Amino acid sequence: MRLLIAGGGGFRVPLIYRALLSGSFSGLVTGLVLYDVDLSRLAAVAAVLRSMPGGHSGRVPFECTTDPAAALDGAGMVFAAIRPGGTAGRVADEKVAQDLGLLGQETTGAGGISYALRTIPPMLDLARLMREHCPDAWLINFTNPAGMVTEALLPVLGQRVIGICDSAGGLVHRAARAAGVPLAGGRLDGVGYYGLNHLGWLYRLEPGGRDVLPDLLADAGALQRFEEGRLFPQPFLAELGMLPNEYLYYYYRRQEARAAMQGMAQTRGETIDSQQRELYPRLAAAGQEAYRLWEEARRSREEGYLAEARQDGGSRDEDDLAGGGYERVALAAMRALAGGGDAQLILNTCNTLPSSSGPAGQAPLPATADPTAARAAIPGLPADAVVEVPCMVTADGAVPLPQQAPAGTQLELLQRVKDVERLTVLAATTGNRAAALEAFARHPLVDSPERAALLLAGYEQAFPDLGKMWKGGAR
Repeated sequence: MRLLIAGGGGFRVPLIYRALLSGSFSGLVTGLVLYDVDLSRLAAVAAVLRSMPGGHSGRVPFECTTDPAAALDGAGMVFAAIRPGGTAGRVADEKVAQDLGLLGQETTGAGGISYALRTIPPMLDLARLMREHCPDAWLINFTNPAGMVTEALLPVLGQRVIGICDSAGGLVHRAARAAGVPLAGGRLDGVGYYGLNHLGWLYRLEPGGRDVLPDLLADAGALQRFEEGRLFPQPFLAELGMLPNEYLYYYYRRQEARAAMQGMAQTRGETIDSQQRELYPRLAAAGQEAYRLWEEARRSREEGYLAEARQDGGSRDEDDLAGGGYERVALAAMRALAGGGDAQLILNTCNTLPSSSGPAGQAPLPATADPTAARAAIPGLPADAVVEVPCMVTADGAVPLPQQAPAGTQLELLQRVKDVERLTVLAATTGNRAAALEAFARHPLVDSPERAALLLAGYEQAFPDLGKMWKGGAR
């Protein structure tokens, strides 16, 4: 099978290639195409792949191109990890919000809306090209904000698009290890998780027939063994009765997060932008040292992830620093879609259940039940919305597994953020500026029409093409 990576000059692409060279993913693809709009970034990544240890036996041949049509011809699978505007765009996404005293984060809050508005149109262009050049290919979407981007692509690609992120699955596996019940073979049997991308909760951990989550939440020592357990006070987690995704730190501890970001010499985006501006030319010229330089930079970058939540000087776990997250989720999904055996993964996909499914742990709903509720993997959210839930992945696609209904507070937050996501998708796909303005105003981390107007004006100034996308130039 021929695999195309759109955004092939991306920093994490070598992780995918490394995973393809050994272990359970070896032999999965026969050829790799790296597509990017930036030839210099492609040259740097190619240098890293050529210098990767392990000799040439079993190597996956790869090629680089800036021609999207040529890249897509013959592709059986497409990974998309594009970043319009590059890392400089991320700097503006974060800084415009932070300069107004708001949370400055890439995918959460105002920065995530800005990122989506800029990213959805070129991703739609890619999806349309896929329909033309490789209509039977699957799109596995890494591009952030993954949930919104995936939802925007559903009208073009239908079930052949799946969004991935490693934070939810990583939480489940870290919690299982801390509880002493590591999940055998990556199976998610007995796992309850519901949410949206970067906004979800692990509410049940029952791999052996007994839910071990309550004991884990009551054990302060065990919680200190993994990232999410350290992010939140133990009494708070015990009262909540669930483990939040790490990005919920920005909601539950928003004042601390905002203050920590304001106190940093550079935003996360500025740090990454500076690192990559210096690193990429060195990689392209480094020859056999390119992989070593990249690996050092990667570990440094991983150490800085969510640094604003570790103001006590703590560091990330070695397992997290070693890599093996999102690329393994993507490759496991690809293998299942290619007929290599079923897989259970937490994915971003449509909230629609097969007609015979009912709520988690219950019999199928009777025919007289509310048909909307019967069709939703997460009750209370629209059945046609993209959500992040455990899925069974087969050669026919990803089928969400039914989850219990979120509690009132969680459901309210999910519904509100989903409304924001849908307004953002509407704005990006139709050029509706009023929808974009409402999305900013409705987001819980903005929550103000006045601030929303300042945000949108700030992003339009930072990204002139954004102002041009509104229908008729309306402001």
